[in-house]
Amino acid sequence: MANKIPRVAVREQDPKVRATNFEEVCYGYNREEALLEASRCLNCRNPRCVTACPVNIRIPDFIAKLAQGDVQGAAAVIAEDSSLPAVCGRVCPQETQCEGSCILGVKGEPVAIGKLERFVADETLGQASAVCAPANGNKVAVIGSGPAGLACASDLAKWGYDVTIFEALHKAGGVLEYGIPEFRLPKDKVLRHEIDEVRRLGVKIETDVIAGKTVTIDSLMDEEGFKAVFVGSGAGLPKFMGIPGENLCGVFSANEFLTRNNLMKAWRDDYLTPIHAGKKVCVVGGGNVAMDAARTALRLGAEVHIVYRRTEAELPARREEVHHAMEEGIIFNLLTNPVEILADDKGWVKALRCIRMELGEPDESGRRSPVPVEGSEFEIETETVIMALGTSPNPMISRSTPGLETNRRGCLVADEKGATTRKGVFAGGDAVTGAATVILAMGAGRTAAKAIDEYIKGL
Repeated sequence: MANKIPRVAVREQDPKVRATNFEEVCYGYNREEALLEASRCLNCRNPRCVTACPVNIRIPDFIAKLAQGDVQGAAAVIAEDSSLPAVCGRVCPQETQCEGSCILGVKGEPVAIGKLERFVADETLGQASAVCAPANGNKVAVIGSGPAGLACASDLAKWGYDVTIFEALHKAGGVLEYGIPEFRLPKDKVLRHEIDEVRRLGVKIETDVIAGKTVTIDSLMDEEGFKAVFVGSGAGLPKFMGIPGENLCGVFSANEFLTRNNLMKAWRDDYLTPIHAGKKVCVVGGGNVAMDAARTALRLGAEVHIVYRRTEAELPARREEVHHAMEEGIIFNLLTNPVEILADDKGWVKALRCIRMELGEPDESGRRSPVPVEGSEFEIETETVIMALGTSPNPMISRSTPGLETNRRGCLVADEKGATTRKGVFAGGDAVTGAATVILAMGAGRTAAKAIDEYIKGL
């Protein structure tokens, strides 16, 4: 029986080897492994995995096609609901979403849905599967080429809309380009191909266009004839702790550190945009971004410490990322909180002063609140401190758009369909929720696309 077959393990680079390079950690399945893993799926009558997927991919249907050896058929099923399957197969938190709802996971190991999606996507890269409706003559502008913008643009293009994406940076992809390291998401091998698939749907992408400066929402709607605008500009404004020493040389936000490495290729000797990480690095935070920054610094030759104020059980990062970081030799200073960054006589970081923590009563989220242990201060010698404490939306768009409301966290106010307080303007992803996952942003982009379609048809 399918559920008697053990989950097929995925091949990975050796930890000691991969800690010295930026090549992809996980090799993924070959055809034989993928078909064997696909045969484990029970094809449930009530597939909980589909409802647990933020973009509602018909998971049992694509896996059934794959189990029959029909890779193209499987790709066509995925393409109905996802424009970025090779990306999502690599970076989605499947363990808490589709795989977390798999019935096989109740008493054993769930089907490796993410790895199967990746296999299908990799096998069919560059072979467009989606079909577009005839052009309907309506123009829609999308601000931001990250996962929310790409998902929204893809659906609208399939329905016949004339879609243009406006991207502030010189390369499309948003956080997929600047935020996720090469060893987790290869840019030329994977991301470029999937963005090209979006272009093949007829979507135009204009880079180096800063919404709120180069163009405004008013100018797009009033002067350029766009019937609606979707704001998927993400959350690129970093947060800091407000402790002494955060203005010293050698202190980075994780956003800057990752952007300089991923987008500006600071890790490559043949690029003239280097970054100095030093021999010892402390990364403050415990989410996926903290793991990405820490593992990047390790590959640049540093001894790396993760400094996190709760225990390993409370780390918000994916289990796989934490496991990989530990395998690679990153040191975890848990129940530890920074109180000051110390400088040498030239104004550069020399140490991170911390205090030990213990878990007290649960906070509003249900997690036990960390409480300082009096008199437990100590120092970690370091040359670089990277703050990975989350991000909030850049206020440029809201400040330049009359009638566009934000909440106290600076996020755009939008209803469950993505409609903002400004007529004809919709929003989704991190610009609305604050920093979240790629797949949740894609789900919000798809939801907003439906609302835009309804709005324009009702004009």
